[in-house]
Amino acid sequence: MLYAQKLGVHFAGNYLFSDATFRINKGDRTGLSGKNGAGKSTLLKILAKQQPSTEGEVNYEGDVSVGYLSQDIDFVEGNTVWQEAESAYEKLNALKIKMDEVNHQLSTRTDYESDVYHDLIHEISHLTERYTMLGGYNKDADIEKILKGLGFKAKDFHRLTSEFSGGWRMRVELAKLLLKKHDILLLDEPTNHLDIDSIMWLEDFLKNYEGAVIMVSHDKLFLDNVTNRTLDISNKKVHDYKANYSKFVALRDERLIQLKAEQKNQEQYIKHTEQLINKFRAKASKASTAKSLQKKLERLDVIEIEDVDVHKMNIQFEPSQRAGKVIFKMENVAKSYGDKKIFSDVNLEIVRGEKVAFVGQNGQGKTTLARCMVNEVDFAGEIQHGHNVEVGYFAQNQHHVLQDHHTVLEEAEHAATESTRLKVRDILGAFLFSGENVEKKVKVLSGGERNRLALAKLLLHPSNVLIMDEPTNHLDIQSKEILKNALNNYEGTLILVSHDREFLQGLAEKIVEFKDGKVKEFLGNIDEYLEYRKAQNMREIEKVEKKEISKGFKNSEDKKESENQVINKEISKLEKIIFTLEEEAATQEKAFAEKNPTEEELKNYEELKEKLNQAMKDWEQLSLQL
Repeated sequence: MLYAQKLGVHFAGNYLFSDATFRINKGDRTGLSGKNGAGKSTLLKILAKQQPSTEGEVNYEGDVSVGYLSQDIDFVEGNTVWQEAESAYEKLNALKIKMDEVNHQLSTRTDYESDVYHDLIHEISHLTERYTMLGGYNKDADIEKILKGLGFKAKDFHRLTSEFSGGWRMRVELAKLLLKKHDILLLDEPTNHLDIDSIMWLEDFLKNYEGAVIMVSHDKLFLDNVTNRTLDISNKKVHDYKANYSKFVALRDERLIQLKAEQKNQEQYIKHTEQLINKFRAKASKASTAKSLQKKLERLDVIEIEDVDVHKMNIQFEPSQRAGKVIFKMENVAKSYGDKKIFSDVNLEIVRGEKVAFVGQNGQGKTTLARCMVNEVDFAGEIQHGHNVEVGYFAQNQHHVLQDHHTVLEEAEHAATESTRLKVRDILGAFLFSGENVEKKVKVLSGGERNRLALAKLLLHPSNVLIMDEPTNHLDIQSKEILKNALNNYEGTLILVSHDREFLQGLAEKIVEFKDGKVKEFLGNIDEYLEYRKAQNMREIEKVEKKEISKGFKNSEDKKESENQVINKEISKLEKIIFTLEEEAATQEKAFAEKNPTEEELKNYEELKEKLNQAMKDWEQLSLQL
């Protein structure tokens, strides 16, 4: 379908990549990998014919059609969501207009036996056959399926596109691209602006796509579930791996071990050869040999290895004073915008040291509750802040926390304390600000750069509570891993708003689910929560309910039996937790009998007993449901 031969791109003599040769076939679902600035988006634009390469060429077989998801939105003013989506069917729409014209002529003529009338009958038959073959009679159903899959409700179809935010308008752009059914899809960060349900739907859609897909994405789980091939841009070369992202990483690491061994041998060879050259230069009879050896060294391709180890970057959040036991206590919290209720009757307690994830579909109130917790918006009910609570808050929109007249370096230095001032450049580098980039003014930064700078500032300023709203947006995979490592080592309380299951794994130990105006608490990590919801990944949370509705149960007894199986699994899990907690409590009580406990030991014991009591309550509630 597509053949790229010896592609190269350079700016002012500096190569992004060179000598890239690969073929894309039908059914290939390819992820482009590489550090920020390696050339992933540039390569995508070249394949989309949006940008020329400096060297090489791209050949397409026959009349292959290529669709490219650009970050630029081009809408007709005054169009509704449906009209904009329908514009994807340019040929079909023209065909339908012609069919309507012929049908109108047929309905107004009475010369049924004339040659002209027979010609019109023949023409409408031909047009109808072509319209059917191109899927014209399925058009409306396809538009509805894709718009709903990307998160639009039926009531949104006839709203003007101008009424929607940029993120929702980008979904319309994606819908148009998918409806065109191109032979090759080129997607640059397709999951940006999508919520859990929409990402899940897109994942399934692309897995079953008949053509080829090439994409740039920083969502590891999405790449793993969709792709079967990875093109990695590193050391200014493009390396081809017949594997999804996680398998590619394993293969790349094996290759790096081999390269390091080859590099070591090469360094020894270079050192030995240079010694010979210096030795032979001193002898007139060996001068030609020295010159020959020198030329060999000059022609040698020096092995360079790109550092991909994020674990050695030991970046930590600045510690703060110890907070009280209860961090947040919410009682009957509710929030509405006009007549639209976001949530009500929220009663939550978050205690010191907990790591909590807010999950659910976009628009259900995750961000709103986070903003209520930091008093950014008014609300009904009460949210009590605990003793000595110092909150570090990362919002999706960072315009209000950054000073436009500062440089990146100045903004970071203003957030730093005496103990973190020496770490400023290291932390900025972890979030892709290095060299001359640190002297850029904040006012010229993109949305993604502003978010990364705000994250760097959080690392530099002490806090004992972190509330982070989609912190992984605009981060590349390496930066996400650096952030995750830092959060894993964070000793304070963490509240994360996220749909990124891979990021949440190992971080969240309590899940708060937002759905239909209600907030439910689940004691357990993200994998246990997903098991409880009978889901395979974070993006299938809403899909479970849709499957159950469409599939249905044979009868109410089958339904009850299925529900009981889920409840029994959860009861078994709780019984294990209760047994462990009782054992720990008994051990501590035995120790207290032998010597008087310290104040800290008593606090820990009280917290343990509270966890045990809560687990017992959960066990009782579940048992009553059987």
